[in-house]
Amino acid sequence: MNWLVTAAARSIELVDVLELARWQFGITTVYHFLMVPLTIGLSVLVAAMQTAWVRTGNPRHLKMTKFWGKLLLVNFAMGVVTGIVQEFQFGMSWSAYSRFVGDVFGAPLAMEGLVAFFVESTFLGLWIFGWDRLPKKVHLACAWAFSLATVASAYFILAANSWMQHPVGVEFVDGKPTMNSIGSVLTNNTALAAIPHTLAGAFSVAAAFLVGVAGWHLWRKRGSSDEHREVWRSSLRLGGWVGVVAFAVLAITGDTQGKLMFEQQPMKMASAEALCHTEKPASFSIMAIGDVRGANCEDVKTFTVPALLSFLAHNDFSTEVKGVENLVGEYQAKYGTNYPDDPALGPLAGQPIDYVPNLPVTYWGFRVMIGFGAISAGIGVLALWLTRRGRIPNGHWFPLLVLGGIATPFIGNSAGWIFTEMGRQPFVVAPNPTGVEGMWMFTAQAVSKLSVGEVWTSLITLTLLYLVLGVVELYLMRKYVRGGIEAVMPPAPPSPKEGSDDEALSFAY
Repeated sequence: MNWLVTAAARSIELVDVLELARWQFGITTVYHFLMVPLTIGLSVLVAAMQTAWVRTGNPRHLKMTKFWGKLLLVNFAMGVVTGIVQEFQFGMSWSAYSRFVGDVFGAPLAMEGLVAFFVESTFLGLWIFGWDRLPKKVHLACAWAFSLATVASAYFILAANSWMQHPVGVEFVDGKPTMNSIGSVLTNNTALAAIPHTLAGAFSVAAAFLVGVAGWHLWRKRGSSDEHREVWRSSLRLGGWVGVVAFAVLAITGDTQGKLMFEQQPMKMASAEALCHTEKPASFSIMAIGDVRGANCEDVKTFTVPALLSFLAHNDFSTEVKGVENLVGEYQAKYGTNYPDDPALGPLAGQPIDYVPNLPVTYWGFRVMIGFGAISAGIGVLALWLTRRGRIPNGHWFPLLVLGGIATPFIGNSAGWIFTEMGRQPFVVAPNPTGVEGMWMFTAQAVSKLSVGEVWTSLITLTLLYLVLGVVELYLMRKYVRGGIEAVMPPAPPSPKEGSDDEALSFAY
């Protein structure tokens, strides 16, 4: 037993504060982002369902609004709880980063906080408690105010993150970036490309959720009469069409992001393709066989589409795309070959800088993002085909397909964010090739001065806490999904007996 304890202690010592802090932020961020896209997409779709009910008076749309609105509330509550930790971490584990960029980064985060906690919370509360208390149109306006506020919150968060990817609107004052144009930060071309891409990803998540849950309910009572069948059928087909459109928008906006990445972060583009050597024209790698960890690709065999990467980079089939090996030299010339000899950097002080991101993560993460997005859209198309003209799927594979399909856009979204964040390493604030000279920050310089034990404690605590919250969310989601419409609609009042006082009262009204 003693040797086991000793070995565990030594293994803990080998993991430094920087690596633990990155794991902590990665775990909590990815977990939180599981709730965010579903809230954004579902809030807009629920508002659209309620709009249909107000305009038509069709009870089917009211049932849809009530059912999907209940699931939205469960997910939103968990998103708020897990999201609070995110901003605290900037002070907990990344205080050096916060001191460096606080004058810039704080503005969009403050705007998001005001929108999230005032507009979202206010109108969500009015929507929850306003049924049968507010006029229909006023109540509907609350639903739209809440849903649009979630989109606005996403906008401000993405503006902050995009500034880390492409810093603009700043100048150096006393060695720190100071914002001189909030307009430039909020209209950063990186943000303007990321926002529609992220929103399309959110709608793909909500669409798959509708297809999966509604498809399961539709299939479950396929052989018997079901008074709510049209609710599930309408929900499934709405999700199918939204998912198809969302994937088309993802493809278009992803192309725009790729062209910006070629200009702003060429190392990220090279790592997305595990492109070791400069090519002109450059081929797009479909998949690779071998170990892509090395920067020379000696043992890697790839299956490619000729010249496609050049087109994705610059809209032509002849553009040169630089490889990892060539870019390393350029980065060393621009940003240095070694970290500063600063004790705050710990074991990295004075050591050579590794400008190559984790190639297996970036290469395969990029393909997982695209692949699972396409699978999600494909399941939506198949569900639309199988339910055309009133058909109800009978195969026992159908519920497995649609329920499993719920996970696909979640995986694609998470893989996309992991690729985005890890692809800019070793920078936490990536340099802008045409921006202010010296406006960048290495991730190693951003971490707080903490002990390994302190970070281990917070990492384990938050991971276990999030695990418990995940179990709670799954339990509540399962409960209300299985409960169906009956779990969210109030029971109809009993019919008054003939000749009773109740009957006379009903006639009076």
